[in-house]
Amino acid sequence: MFSVTIKEIMEEFQLEELTGTPGYENVEISSADVNRPGLQLAGYMEYFGTDRIQIIGKGETAYLMQLTEEERYRRLDNFFKCGFPCMLVARGLGVFPEMIEVGRKYKIPVLRTDDVTSRFMSGVIRYLNLQLAPRTSMHGVLVEVYGEGILILGESGVGKSEIALELVKRGHRLVADDNVEIRKVSDKTLVGTAPDIIRHFIEIRGIGILDVKNLYGVGSVKMTENINLVIKLEHWNDKKIYDRLGLEDEYTDILGLTVPCLNVPVSPGRNLAIIVEVAAMNNRQKKMGYNAAKALSERVLGNINKDI
Repeated sequence: MFSVTIKEIMEEFQLEELTGTPGYENVEISSADVNRPGLQLAGYMEYFGTDRIQIIGKGETAYLMQLTEEERYRRLDNFFKCGFPCMLVARGLGVFPEMIEVGRKYKIPVLRTDDVTSRFMSGVIRYLNLQLAPRTSMHGVLVEVYGEGILILGESGVGKSEIALELVKRGHRLVADDNVEIRKVSDKTLVGTAPDIIRHFIEIRGIGILDVKNLYGVGSVKMTENINLVIKLEHWNDKKIYDRLGLEDEYTDILGLTVPCLNVPVSPGRNLAIIVEVAAMNNRQKKMGYNAAKALSERVLGNINKDI
């Protein structure tokens, strides 16, 4: 189970802390869901997820404003005593003294943002989904080619980093070399990135470590990228029969999701950077509904039937 601290959320969204609660920075959040507590402020506490960040906006503030000070304190006290990670006030709205008081009483920090409630909620949910997503690490290279995230795998020395460097020279972007951190951010999406310590660096045997961002500019690198295609490199085996038509799509499993996969043999004289470029464009074509191999097969069958 992964978690993120309130301090990290505050730094990401530039939040203001209002209660001065000691130790709030280290409070950990492990749920990517958030809650707008309209029902809870009205007194309905069933099915209340106490592990969620609570966010109030103009509607909840208007409701609390119409209450007397005594009633407002009672409602907030009943709400805060349930316990939750933090309270977030959106739109830069004023915070009731009663909320500050019960926040200090139950050691629950009250934070504030100037952002619009709905936009802030979507941003927090997106951030939490990324930070709390199931993840794994794979030995490989991740590059962005024509808008497609290509994960290149293969044993050490097969030429993954050299391909990535050639792709960068051809105008594409490096995301990660050697170690790719992969997160499952939704039931359909895998996102890859590089560990902070080796981000934008690439290792070329015989030369050493290169800083791609400094060598080729900021346009040659990218922080994260969706994984749309996996290319597995292997040394050419004369005894193995390789797919020459591409009629049957192959897939590989990463964190429970199936990703299109190609097995590409490596041999002297093959320009693998061009092959990766073509594979990226072909993958985009397939997603748009066109498969060249199937189109050729249908054309051949059509000619055969015509002759018959």
